[in-house]
Amino acid sequence: MAERINPAVRGWVAYYGRFYRSKCLDVLGHYLTESLVRWAMRKYKRFRRKWGKAYWWLGAVASRNSNLFYHWSLGLRPTAGR
Repeated sequence: MAERINPAVRGWVAYYGRFYRSKCLDVLGHYLTESLVRWAMRKYKRFRRKWGKAYWWLGAVASRNSNLFYHWSLGLRPTAGR
């Protein structure tokens, strides 16, 4: 999944980041984190209807593999799970 998402995110940051980088990273980070949490909730039964646990798990994955997604390498990792 990261192979499909990373080129698009890199392009968005390169284009929109020229005009208002902090706002671009803020909006993009929140949107992608929410999307990844919803994906985890759909994929793994143990996270169904448990947003906090899915968010914590994603934060643990981000702390282990900080370069998995491009926005994580920019410092936009979930805060939970560290």
